[in-house]
Amino acid sequence: MKRMLGIILLSIITISAISAEIIDHNCTDITQIPESAINQAKADLHIAYGHTSHGSQLTDGMSGLIDFANGGGLGLSLPTDIFAWNNGGTGGALDLHDYAMGGDCGYYPQWYDNTINYLNDPSHSDVNVIIWSWCGQVDDKYAAGTLGSEYLYPMTQLEIDYPDVSFIYMTGHVDHWDDANNKAANQMIRDYCITNDKVLYDFAAIESYDPDGTFFEFPHDNCNYYESVTGPLLGNWATEWQNSHTVNVDWYDCNSAHSEPLNANRKAYASWWLWATLAGWDPFLPVNEVVIIDKEILLSNFPNPFNPTTTISFSVTQTSSFVKLEIFNIKGQKVKTFTSFPNGSLGTREVVWNGTDDNNQPVSSGVYYYKLNVNGKTKAAKKCLLLK
Repeated sequence: MKRMLGIILLSIITISAISAEIIDHNCTDITQIPESAINQAKADLHIAYGHTSHGSQLTDGMSGLIDFANGGGLGLSLPTDIFAWNNGGTGGALDLHDYAMGGDCGYYPQWYDNTINYLNDPSHSDVNVIIWSWCGQVDDKYAAGTLGSEYLYPMTQLEIDYPDVSFIYMTGHVDHWDDANNKAANQMIRDYCITNDKVLYDFAAIESYDPDGTFFEFPHDNCNYYESVTGPLLGNWATEWQNSHTVNVDWYDCNSAHSEPLNANRKAYASWWLWATLAGWDPFLPVNEVVIIDKEILLSNFPNPFNPTTTISFSVTQTSSFVKLEIFNIKGQKVKTFTSFPNGSLGTREVVWNGTDDNNQPVSSGVYYYKLNVNGKTKAAKKCLLLK
């Protein structure tokens, strides 16, 4: 039975050919998600989640977030229980069926068959989002050469068979003790999702950064980090951050299988970013900003994805126009502004962006948005992907 995912757009926006949605460490600022997007997710989404122990970090974090937000953690000032969730969505909560399907996506063909059986059950006819997590098998599947045949390709087949359901891909947790296979496996999943325009929840990337954006090249799933593959243990980024910040203000205590509470906190924030995105929220535009699309046309950048430079082309058909091109990161923070366009000129223009911000500092890999502003009005917007 086909299932309709109702999407109500918060803004009118033109999107480039790159439509992959990557939910990673850049998507962990819960304060950036507007109340309207949270409510839209609760209105639109009916989610089924299959996982074992590691995957419970998402839902345990989401459970702890309810009281944390109610208490004003991170300065949040939202209606009571706005982040509530349960199976069925009763009481205005998000409809999320936890442990909906047995096992996790490391067990093939069980996870695939369980998904089909679940979706073919008439009592689940409203389900429009399927998400599976890994436990510890992603490394082994990569090493055995079966990551494609037992995960990526079956997921794509499910998308074909159930076109009205959003299927969320996921990387596995980090594993310092199988570093090479783990990194290669997770990168293979990322590359597949980017190339084929999938929605990815990047579990591993969230575990590789602390809330301040510090990157740990050799982390483990318990948040320990090491000097190198064979080097000594240097510390635990989660406990270090927790100890230097205030509980119930900057972070909250909650269950976090195999790991630390802060890890589950960030998994919960990214989960709500994912839900809001699926329901139509575009994080780089203010909620009430409407893009007026007319004769000023922002063309796709090329190449896309890119490294190290990309050329953004646009056309201006009005004389005496003040033109501004702005680039934003996925958090909606402006990183670059181009305004050096002679007024009164017509025709196609080109801007070369070299992946730096307004201070000429390199920006990190990820999705970026660029929008064209003509005479004080945003005329069109698109997104690009920087890969390093």
